[in-house]
Amino acid sequence: MNIYDVSKKANVSIATVSRVLNGNPNVSDKTRAKVLAVMEQLGYTPNVFARGLGLNTMRTIGIMCSDSSDLYLANAIYYLERDLRSNGYDAILCCTGYELETKQKYFDLLCSKRVDAIILAGSKFVEMKPRDNTYILDAAAKIPIMLVNGYLEGENIYSTVCDDQAAVYQAASRLIQSGHKKLLYVYTSTSYSGSNKLQGFKNALADAGLPLLPEYIRQCRKDITAAKELFFSLKKEGLEFDAVIASDDSLAAGAVKYANTAGISIPEELSIVGYNNSILSLCSDPELTSIDSKVEALCTTTVNTLMGVFSGGNVPSRTTIAADLIKRETTNF
Repeated sequence: MNIYDVSKKANVSIATVSRVLNGNPNVSDKTRAKVLAVMEQLGYTPNVFARGLGLNTMRTIGIMCSDSSDLYLANAIYYLERDLRSNGYDAILCCTGYELETKQKYFDLLCSKRVDAIILAGSKFVEMKPRDNTYILDAAAKIPIMLVNGYLEGENIYSTVCDDQAAVYQAASRLIQSGHKKLLYVYTSTSYSGSNKLQGFKNALADAGLPLLPEYIRQCRKDITAAKELFFSLKKEGLEFDAVIASDDSLAAGAVKYANTAGISIPEELSIVGYNNSILSLCSDPELTSIDSKVEALCTTTVNTLMGVFSGGNVPSRTTIAADLIKRETTNF
C-alpha cells in the first residue's frame, strides 16, 4: 500500500495526497477529509522518511555515545530519548566506541539519514587536536550540534556542561578542612570533563598550601576490580594516603573494596569520594559519598535548548549546571 493507491482510490492527484500528508493549507476541507478517509480505509501509514523529504524535517534526532554500557551514558541516553519523545521527536542511537575514525563514520551515517540535529552525549567526542573536530564544525553549518557535558566552540554548536572543576574543588577542600593531608586523585580519562575535574583537584591543593605530587595523581580504567588492584599496588609501593577522590563511582567502589579487604577503617582511616552519584554509590558498603553531576538536568536542558533552536529563539551556546556533593558514609566532614 502506497501513496499511489491512495491517490487512485480518492480520485485525486498524487500531489494532492502529498499536500494532505504535509499539512499544506492549500487543500480544501472536503478534499482533505476524503483523502484521510481513504487512508484510514486502506490502512495506509505514511512513511516518516518520505514525509520528511516534503516537510524538510524528519522529526528525528541522532544521538551518539561512546559506550552505552557505561552507567552515566546509559542514564543520559534514557533522559535524552524521554525528553525528545515528549517533544514529538524520535531518536537514532549510535554507540561509537572511542576511535576517531569510527566516530566520524557514525556521524556521517546520521547525517545521511537527514536527522534534524545530532546530540553528542559525553565529553569523549571533542578531540585535543582542533583538526580532528573539523567534521563536527562542518556539519554544524547544516544542522544543530548539541553536546552533553562537552564543549566545542563553533557556530550552531550548543553545549550543556556540569561545573566539574568546582565540584571536585569543593570535595577536595572539604576533605582538607576535615584534616586530610594526603589526598589521592584517581581518574579515568583526560577528556574535557576529566581535565576539568583534575584541575579542580589541583586548585584545591594549591589554595590549601599543599604540595602537588605526581605520585598522588593516578589514572585507571573504569573498572572496580582494576581500581582495587591499583590501590593494592600503591600500598606495595609504600604510598600513604588518607583520602581518595575518584573521577567515577566505579573507581571509588574499588577503593572501598580495597579498604575492606586490607582492614582499613572507613572513614576513620580512609575517606572516599566518588563521582556521578550512580547506583554504585548506594550498592557500596559503606555507601559512597559522591558528587551528583546532574545528568538528568544536563539532558533536559540540552533538549530544551534544541527546541529553542528549532523555534528560532535566542538560546545560549553554553549552559553550565552546578553539581551537588552527596554525603554518605565514606566521609566524616
